[in-house]
Amino acid sequence: MSGPNALGQPVGDPVPGWSPRETPARTAMAGRFCRVEALAPDRHAADLFAANSEDREGRMWTYLPFGPYASFAEYLDYAKAAAVSETRLTYAIVTDKAVGVASYLNINRSAGSIEVGALAYSPRLQRTPASTEAMFLMMRRVFDELGYRRYEWKCNSLNAASRAAAERLGFRYEGLFRQAEVVKGGNRDTAWFSIVDGEWPALKTAFTRWLDPANFDAAGHQRESLSSLTRPAPR
Repeated sequence: MSGPNALGQPVGDPVPGWSPRETPARTAMAGRFCRVEALAPDRHAADLFAANSEDREGRMWTYLPFGPYASFAEYLDYAKAAAVSETRLTYAIVTDKAVGVASYLNINRSAGSIEVGALAYSPRLQRTPASTEAMFLMMRRVFDELGYRRYEWKCNSLNAASRAAAERLGFRYEGLFRQAEVVKGGNRDTAWFSIVDGEWPALKTAFTRWLDPANFDAAGHQRESLSSLTRPAPR
């Protein structure tokens, strides 16, 4: 908070030299464990459907507004629509094959705010270094390449796994939007999390340290957890 202004009212801190940010590009983001590239149904859909099908019970779809998909044709229709959406930029997360998707959405260029969401991680991607690295690559594009001020994560408040993931990744809980949506016929209270640009440098250091090859033993197990590195990050 800054001010007061000439009227004696408190006003926000100035943001010198601010201008609207660019929309993220669809170009690929490459890391050590994965590659994040624009969703291309002809190249990714078959592999994604196969990977998703390993979730026999359909747990990965419970809190998402889309899915599950009973057939490849049904999934292909989703992928085609997602690939050309004007409100959401959807990327495939690729290891040896495409194993998950994530999107940029609610892009507010004038405010420098953007959300990561619509994460559909197949069993092949869940709880792997690639799943974490994909989130780091998408954060790095937003903050380092494009200069956004705010990065959002929103999830169903009942989705304990998503809430835990947000905190592990360094997002800060902001509050609960009650009765925010009706999803698959049920009420959704939405939990909001964010990272702002002032928090990013410390979090970037935490991710870089966690992703360093020295942090993994010969069996691929982490020596130091990401949550232990992100928790002390200054707010």
